[in-house]
Amino acid sequence: MKPKSQRLFLIGAAVAALIISALLAMPALREGAAYFYAPADLAAADVEPGQPLRLGGLVEEGSVMRLPDGVTTTFRVTDRLESVPVRYSGIVPDLFREGQGVIADGRLQADGTFAAETLLAKHDENYMPPEVAEAVARAEAEAKARPAN
Repeated sequence: MKPKSQRLFLIGAAVAALIISALLAMPALREGAAYFYAPADLAAADVEPGQPLRLGGLVEEGSVMRLPDGVTTTFRVTDRLESVPVRYSGIVPDLFREGQGVIADGRLQADGTFAAETLLAKHDENYMPPEVAEAVARAEAEAKARPAN
């Protein structure tokens, strides 16, 4: 085989290997993707139960309840337009409290409850995750734009 032919063959094999690896990786990445939703976005979207997603907003005042098992916490996440009930089993972050920003990774259940697998809370009194800040600002703008009943 001539050196030129050999080089073309190696380049072709490398391109084919890259294409095959990309095709194998794409479904795995799609399954692992968690889309971010604010409660109002989640209410408007057609989300299948069990699909992994990320829910963000503020912990609704007066909604945090610790169940008698000592591990499970229920609360509501709101963007001031809608709210979603959340159930989390595990140790909540130290900075988790009512009225503060939170992002929960998990899955929506068939009954509309969000089963959180992980919770992320803000890290100081001035910080709010960018996704949550945008969702809250968008919800407040929509609330102002709605005519008063």
